Order: sequence, then C-alpha cells, then structure tokens
Amino acid sequence: MKEYLRTLLQSSSSPVEAHNLTREYLQALILQSLQRVGAMTTIAFHGGTALRFLYSLPRYSEDLDFALERNSETYDFRSYLQAIRKDLEAQGYAITLKVNDQKTVHSAFVRFSGLLYELKLSPHQDEMLAVKLEVDTNPPGGAELDTSLVRRHVLLNLQHHDRASLLSGKLHAILQRPYLKGRDLYDLIWYLSDKDWPDPNLALLNNALKQTEWTGPGIIVGNWREIVRAKIETISFEQALDDVRPFLGNTQDIGLLTKDNLLGLLKP
Repeated sequence: MKEYLRTLLQSSSSPVEAHNLTREYLQALILQSLQRVGAMTTIAFHGGTALRFLYSLPRYSEDLDFALERNSETYDFRSYLQAIRKDLEAQGYAITLKVNDQKTVHSAFVRFSGLLYELKLSPHQDEMLAVKLEVDTNPPGGAELDTSLVRRHVLLNLQHHDRASLLSGKLHAILQRPYLKGRDLYDLIWYLSDKDWPDPNLALLNNALKQTEWTGPGIIVGNWREIVRAKIETISFEQALDDVRPFLGNTQDIGLLTKDNLLGLLKP
C-alpha cells in the first residue's frame, strides 16, 4: 500500500500538496479500519473531511470528525484505535497513539513516525505526521443519517450526517466558533453555490446552538440567512485567506473567497 502512496505523490505539484495527499490517504486507511471493525454502525462521519470524501469538496481537510449517533452501548473508542493500529502496522507503518477519552469529545492522534522522511517530504527523520480523530459522545439531537458507498483511494461504506445536517454543522461552527476559520467560509461558499443543496436541518442547528449556550434568537426558515450574514460582516477576510490557502487543491479558488461573494449567496 505504501507503493500506491508513492505513486500518488508523483502527481503532486508542490510539497504542500504532497503533504495534503499523504494525510488524505492515511485518513482513508483509518476510515477503512473503522469500517472493518464495525464502528460505522455507531458513529456518523461529519465535518470538512466528510465533505471531501463524500461530496468531493475541493479543499483538503485535517481531522476526522464523528458523532456518536447509534448503539452507544457497543461504542468502544479504544478498541477502534487498536484496530486502526493493527491494520496500519500490518501495512508497514510505525504507529503511536495519543488518546484523550476523559471528556465528552473523545479524541486521539494517530501518529506516523518516520513516514515524511521515508517519502522524502521532510529532511528530519523524527518529524511526525498525525491524523486527529474526534468523536462527540453527546452530540446535539436532530441529525439525519445516510450511508454512502464511496471510493477515495480505497472503497468505503460510510455512515454520515445527511446533506442538510452537514450544512447545519457548518453554520453552527460559523456562528459559535471563538475564532472563525477561513476553511469555514470557503466551505459555506461551496455549500451555498450549489443550488441543489438542501436548506439546513434547523432542528439540529438549534439544538447545537442551545448546547453551546447561544444567546441569539432562535433560527427559523425566515431568518437563518440574515443571522449568518450579520456574523460574516464582522469577519476579517484577509486572515481567512491565510487559513484556507494551504488546503486548496486549486489555488485559483482563493480569488473567489470574498465577503461580497459570500454575502451575495446569503441573500434571501
């Protein structure tokens, strides 16, 4: 499987893209392990990497985000991680795990030792490449679930939030994240520019806002765009560009990330 990765990297146009491709391939292997161990019957994939894998979002993403949605009595985060370790070590990767499952959001870093050096992406033999996993074990209620068979490097059968619920997750991040990421703004432009994408799952969005102590008004069909527009008006887009630029497959897309474009898409 490392040979596939080496071949994949031959198509990269820059060291940044090579890093992104390497991380994405490892994300695919981790998802494959989660699928094999049965985790996809309990957790649902969401967030930016889900958009990348399921709907070909044209930017790379760093983390694998999940919500515990079903069969919580069979959920076992540490056993999932051990399955990931076993599968990856069988393919020749040197793996270490850093786990924190003492909070509501269980998290882990799957660290790949020496891989960047081996792939000639770093001159430092001890430089680590890590993929972060997070599972919200107390997610807000109201998400609708789908299951999709997709191929991105490997064949995957993924349980995930449906399209309306995925948009709600992004709106919640934009409205409540302490520091807004340019990746959030890029993703929102990507969502809203697709006229066939459904409106947000407002039940999920309101539950998520309540869970994070939202002090604004309730979100309804008639006001969600205006509320998001008001938030966008306060944002520095120059900082946003710096955040998202390293993750874009097509760097020319950066020119489309403007406040005017986003506010125009948010018009009722």
